[in-house]
Amino acid sequence: MQQRTSRKSHSGVVVSNKMDNTVVVRVDTTGRHPKYDKIIKRGRKFYAHDDSNQLAIGDKVTITECRPLSKTKCWRVVAS
Repeated sequence: MQQRTSRKSHSGVVVSNKMDNTVVVRVDTTGRHPKYDKIIKRGRKFYAHDDSNQLAIGDKVTITECRPLSKTKCWRVVAS
């Protein structure tokens, strides 16, 4: 039997909860610019599955990878 690889996880903030059982989570990362050596902040939005449908905008959550649940949704909310 093969060992399952660890799944990716991110923490971010809920920016939209208008869909049913789905929230949009913004994950911000910081990094150094290769040429100018300045710290820059970048963000990315992920669609995540929310079974409870209780999350509000501004909540801090942790999301993890899962199987594809729809065309754009392949993350689920683990902790809020």
